Order: sequence, then structure tokens, then C-alpha cells
Amino acid sequence: MDGVEIRDDRDAGRLEAVAGGEVLGRIEYFVLDDPAHALVPVHTVVEPAHEGKGIAGSLAREFYALAAREGTVVAPLCPYVVRWAARHPEEAPPADPDVLRAAKRWLAEHPERF
Repeated sequence: MDGVEIRDDRDAGRLEAVAGGEVLGRIEYFVLDDPAHALVPVHTVVEPAHEGKGIAGSLAREFYALAAREGTVVAPLCPYVVRWAARHPEEAPPADPDVLRAAKRWLAEHPERF
């Protein structure tokens, strides 16, 4: 992924893969505060012209790395991130079931967010 920058837009809840000023793909997420601080990915989107180039996997990897740098956990609700985490357990520790339940409740209570 030469020339692709991955950047976190925390205010918008997006981790974006950008090249030449164009967003090639993103993970949309929210931050959960209770029962624990967690980053919760909900959707992974790669623009059709850029599919098959490893962008989604790079975003998932950086999402977990970002959480690790911040000392927080990931509670994945996005099906792609769930599958990626299952294939990369050394980089993606499993989420606490209580945190996952809280993330699902938050999402159900905020349907307008995604």
C-alpha cells in the first residue's frame, strides 16, 4: 500500500486510508466508556475501485494497533473486523463479553449514528 496514509478522525469516528487526498476506505467506529473504555468498529468500507488491495486488512491492523497504543480494547461489531481478528489473534486480543454486550446496547440506542 505504497503512498497510502492511515489516519484517525476521532471526532468523526473514522479511521481512514487516504492517498492523493482521496479516501480509499474507512472503518467507522465509536468510543465506548462503560463498562470499560473501548473502541468499537461498526463498519468497514473500501471504495469499489480500491477493493482487493489489502486496504481493509491494513485498516483493521491499524485499528488494533491504535487501541494498543492507547491502552484500550477493541470490541468489534463489524463483521469484517471480527473475521480479521479471528485470523490474527496475536494482534487482536478477544473482547470481554460484557464490553461487547454494552457496545451492542449502545449501538441499538443510537441507530442514527450509523
